[in-house]
Amino acid sequence: MSHVTDPTAAPTAEGPLLSVRGVDVGYRTGRRKQVTAVRDVSFDLYPGQSMALVGESGCGKTTLGLGLLRLLPRTGVVSAGEVLFRRKDGRLVDVRTLAREDLRRFRWNEAAMVFQGAMNAFNPVLRVRDHFLDTFRAHEGGRRSRARILERSAELLRMVRLDPARVLDGFPHELSGGMRQRTLIALALALEPQLLILDEPTTALDILTQRSIVERLAELREELRFAMVFITHDLGLAAELADRVGTMYAGRMIETGTTRDIFHRARHPYTSALINSVPPVTGDLRVPESLPGGPPSVGALPPGCSFAPRCARAVDRCESTRPTLDVLRSRPEGMSHAAACLRSHELFSEGVTRD
Repeated sequence: MSHVTDPTAAPTAEGPLLSVRGVDVGYRTGRRKQVTAVRDVSFDLYPGQSMALVGESGCGKTTLGLGLLRLLPRTGVVSAGEVLFRRKDGRLVDVRTLAREDLRRFRWNEAAMVFQGAMNAFNPVLRVRDHFLDTFRAHEGGRRSRARILERSAELLRMVRLDPARVLDGFPHELSGGMRQRTLIALALALEPQLLILDEPTTALDILTQRSIVERLAELREELRFAMVFITHDLGLAAELADRVGTMYAGRMIETGTTRDIFHRARHPYTSALINSVPPVTGDLRVPESLPGGPPSVGALPPGCSFAPRCARAVDRCESTRPTLDVLRSRPEGMSHAAACLRSHELFSEGVTRD
């Protein structure tokens, strides 16, 4: 297994905030068997950066996000690799090795997550204020009084443009979908984490509510300077919020680069197919192109490139040789463009041009 440094991340004086090295994530299926859902993923994320993970359902995006904070279900496990995190005090720790109490202090103080499905993320029989009280007490201990916690909760809700007087005393079902989503973001930011992971933050919301949440997230990231990893099917959201994009397919990272490189000069056939499947908002009208077939089962991957059976550009060697994530274009400050395609250099000199 190659534990490579992410070639697309920009270095800073203090180094990366998060370094993912050769991570595998699997699920136990009984009889001592394990299905590996995420394979050999490596990337670096620097303070204040925003990275989008895109790809079809089942490609491993959510599994990877949950694995980074050790929030997988009981059958899930990060079975290989390292998840290195630079804490607020400057110490570099492997999240995989944190003891239970240290892991509790790490979550929400250092890194937090906004889960997919706002309604399912709340306890329906607790008022919103109780969710804030429980979060502070579970991850911070008894350092703040009830009054101070509620004062801070009201401040957080105002940050996401909600009325604390209305929200704190309400039950989750009394809030609209957009209000619940913004309340989750407020909860995630409660202890000022350095990293925020968001799983489909605008799913099932109307377009105006999506716009409001996207704009506020961008403002909060600029204001609070947290790094962000967000998982999305919405390529428009990725284009707007991300500094960098990582495309995942069948559990692997197959292309990484700056947002401009990915959306204007994609070098992997699968990334190109994702972009071409979305109707353009500007420019010449064209018919979206569907991608035939479906992704392979992660329990029975083909021996070569996992995308080869669906790829119109595949050749014989694609069926037997698994490509690695290789740098295609070097850029200043480490913001290089990399793709895991045997033919990326020869096939995509023209890229997907939308300049």
